[in-house]
Amino acid sequence: MNNPVVLVVDDEKTLRDFVRRNLEVRSFGVVTAANGLEALAIFNTQNIDLVILDMMMPRMDGLETTRRIRQHSTVPIIILTALDEESDKVRAFDLGADDYLTKPFGVGELLARVKAVLRRSRWAESPTRQGQLIHGEIIVDLERHSVSVRGQGIKLTPTEFSLLIYLMEHAGKVLPHQAILRQVWGPEYGEETEYLRVYIGHLRQKIELDPSNPRCLLTERGIGYRFEPPVQYITN
Repeated sequence: MNNPVVLVVDDEKTLRDFVRRNLEVRSFGVVTAANGLEALAIFNTQNIDLVILDMMMPRMDGLETTRRIRQHSTVPIIILTALDEESDKVRAFDLGADDYLTKPFGVGELLARVKAVLRRSRWAESPTRQGQLIHGEIIVDLERHSVSVRGQGIKLTPTEFSLLIYLMEHAGKVLPHQAILRQVWGPEYGEETEYLRVYIGHLRQKIELDPSNPRCLLTERGIGYRFEPPVQYITN
């Protein structure tokens, strides 16, 4: 397997260089850009495995860049920002970001988040078993990593796909927030409940007939979430 290539986008050269050095010494390929317009030009011409993207930049900010990337790609995106407001995190996740780092951050935190998002992406893209999970008109093909709802194919990011699989495989069980985060996002997580709330909302928009009145993906207030059974597992 080739070493992952990371696109680092920030208008601060010192931060770009800091991230680049610490990734390159660990055998990542790194390309850099100073704003969203440069980033899109690179992204559209090179094979990128991960985007690390500052939220506040001139010419085109990180949120708009994320929105444009998500129009045609599910590549993992980590947002960087100097603000630690939950509303900013929610905005980033609503547009399709996979993770979030607040400046300043250390090498250990950076590497942990990079490894976690790449691990989720690889799991979601690599067939691990065959068969289908079926709940009414929701059909998940585990080998092809495809999902259809009421006969229409839907596009899920790697994190959304991993979350849906975990919930469907444990249909009928109340899954606590921390258990879901650690299973889907990784052992480094557990307290980032805003991640989960936004991603549950994404899934409801894509699989529920009426997302405001969900029938499949239910909230257990103060505890976690439950996927309504029955879910069939059909092997090929």
